[in-house]
Amino acid sequence: MRNFLLGALIAVFIALGINYFVTQSRTQKTELQSSDLILDQIKNVGKLVVTEGHFSEVITYKDAKKYYLDILTAEKKAIVVVNAGVTVSYDLSKIKHTIDHENKTLTIISIPDAEININPDIKYHDLEEDFFNQFNPEDHNLIQKEVIRKLNEKIEASTLKSNAENRLISELQKIYILTNSLGWTLVYHGNPITNTEQLIL
Repeated sequence: MRNFLLGALIAVFIALGINYFVTQSRTQKTELQSSDLILDQIKNVGKLVVTEGHFSEVITYKDAKKYYLDILTAEKKAIVVVNAGVTVSYDLSKIKHTIDHENKTLTIISIPDAEININPDIKYHDLEEDFFNQFNPEDHNLIQKEVIRKLNEKIEASTLKSNAENRLISELQKIYILTNSLGWTLVYHGNPITNTEQLIL
């Protein structure tokens, strides 16, 4: 009888031990699957988010030089018409993050800054120049700098950058929704994110 009870007790311990290891194995497997899903989501989000815009500008360029004791003036001028394609992009493959498997925490350390690319198509109209004051490469450089300055002013006054930020936030929300559904915590700017409204740049 004692041998039977001893054998039954050992069998119970073995069964409990096997159950414990199976449960642990399943838990670890589930955690690994969760972290793999999160990494996959980051890779899916890790793309170039681009917002495009088109801007036009008309600039009048003038330059005058005086000769012979300021008696004679040599002038040049041009009307410059600019049509520009502008893109605001975020390269989300450059997001820096860490994953804490033990505490089920995904921390976004940094997000790349927006990259603004301006591709101006510059055309000259009503070009006038004097024999003593002709257009040269320096004039074209000055005109191009003025064009970029004016376009930057228009971009800042437009909704292009805010639209790009909204697209970025919608991509970050996908990460939050997944981590939240898996029971993980998303940390951004050093704070745990508890709702999508906190994902403001």
